[in-house]
Amino acid sequence: MNDLQFIAAWQKVEALLEARFGKKPDLQAILYLIGVNEFGKPAPRGKFTKEQKQDLMHIAVCTLLSQRGYFRLSHRDEEGWPHFEVQKPMPEPGLAAQERLLQECVIAYFEGDLP
Repeated sequence: MNDLQFIAAWQKVEALLEARFGKKPDLQAILYLIGVNEFGKPAPRGKFTKEQKQDLMHIAVCTLLSQRGYFRLSHRDEEGWPHFEVQKPMPEPGLAAQERLLQECVIAYFEGDLP
């Protein structure tokens, strides 16, 4: 995907989520939403703890990077939390490149929902 295609696709994801939630989310908020979706259960006692929110974002990152073969879902524990296994090491090209990789995976994750 070239830079112009990437920018247009990312803007579509932002617009989709802004229409659904009333404000434009940043990447961290998008990861949280994906994590909640992948967990698939309501928050215990109505609210996730700070640690659970971090776990949800980790679930999102692993889910997204599993599209590229970096992780694989291994199992869900007794509380329903997914656990992943590393399949190959992550490239270390720098923070900007890692963010771009995650954004490309987010675009693919929402592809069926984009206008």
